[in-house]
Amino acid sequence: MQGKVHADAMSAVYVGIDVSKERLDVYLHPLDERMAIVNDAGGWRRLRRRLEALAPALVVMEATSKYHRAVHRRLDAGAIPVAVVNPLRARLFAEARGRLGKTDAIDARMLALMAEQLAPRPTAPLSAEAEAVQELARARACAVAEKTAVGQRRDVAATAFLRRELAARLASLERHIARLEAEIDRIAAADADMARRKAVLLSIPGIGPVTAITLIAGLGELGRLSDKQVASIAGLAPHPKDSGACQGQRRTGGGRSGLRSALYMAAVAAIRANPDLKAFHRRLIDNGKPFKVAITAVMRKLLILANSLIAQNRTWTPTAP
Repeated sequence: MQGKVHADAMSAVYVGIDVSKERLDVYLHPLDERMAIVNDAGGWRRLRRRLEALAPALVVMEATSKYHRAVHRRLDAGAIPVAVVNPLRARLFAEARGRLGKTDAIDARMLALMAEQLAPRPTAPLSAEAEAVQELARARACAVAEKTAVGQRRDVAATAFLRRELAARLASLERHIARLEAEIDRIAAADADMARRKAVLLSIPGIGPVTAITLIAGLGELGRLSDKQVASIAGLAPHPKDSGACQGQRRTGGGRSGLRSALYMAAVAAIRANPDLKAFHRRLIDNGKPFKVAITAVMRKLLILANSLIAQNRTWTPTAP
């Protein structure tokens, strides 16, 4: 029996793919085989045929904003398990193995070894609709930031002509943001899964349309992972910093961009509208916790509540069923 397990382990193939805009650098471990493939439809077909013949145990690639998404979707359609990992995690893994050099070929090999040794969880690809909402949500966030900056410039402008120009730019940005929001709502309403998630999120006191869409676009795993996992992804999990007899202060940090900002605004609203969270926040303040610590704890509770409700496929009620 031990011999059989050993033989199976030796036959397993692990694949690392370093993704760039133009090319896919592929390494097959332990075959020590390298492939350089154009990152287009023809290349995806060629790669999928090769991997289907090998039936790899796991493929690992780094998240690259959008350049990995098409090949990820194509491999997933072929029932090939693919894990998309944080580039920082991949780099730290390479450095832990003593590999300080960095090239596309080196990165592909390190990702294959990471697949074998760390076995990260396979990642389901985003649907085309979810990708569209994610892209539009990022565009809205950029437009809102630009609107804030233009408004500040208008407020301090001394020239009448410049104030008129900036006012016109503000009006244009407001129309642009309204069109983006309308398109996001249209896509979300047409997709059954997103519409269900949005309805659950909007039922929670404190979570409005902007926060709901931010969570849907930026945290697609909501409802599919544990409470600790979603809190960590959002940068709201307190991490220990102890050494010997010294116990350091637990701190939150990291996480996906935009989630913390959206959850902060939702938490501020929730401590006014949600009696349970209001009492929880007041109890922390009365116990001497700084406002920042207390509001972060409310953000975490709000996210965990959203995760639980989506997993249970039910809307919020004042009294849990």
